[in-house]
Amino acid sequence: MTGKPAGSPGGANTPRGDDEGGTSAGQFAGHGLTFVVAILGGLYLGQWLDGKLGTAPWLLITGVFVGAGASFYSMYSKLMAAQAREEAAKAAKRAGKGPT
Repeated sequence: MTGKPAGSPGGANTPRGDDEGGTSAGQFAGHGLTFVVAILGGLYLGQWLDGKLGTAPWLLITGVFVGAGASFYSMYSKLMAAQAREEAAKAAKRAGKGPT
């Protein structure tokens, strides 16, 4: 026990940093916001196009699904890249090279 409050630098429950092979929670804090912004962007774009083309509500529904699909793809690609980096760091550590 270091005598520092939980969550403070060096205190209990301190998340592992990239130098220790862990993934920082801050790297993924924006995923929820990205998800919401993509869906709302698709919603508003679809609503605007429906108003211009008179196709309500079809483009609005399509816009929501396209926004959700784009945000899922973005989240998936970021998570896979982070996993690949973490596995490479673990492999380098096992080989004795240390993190790069």
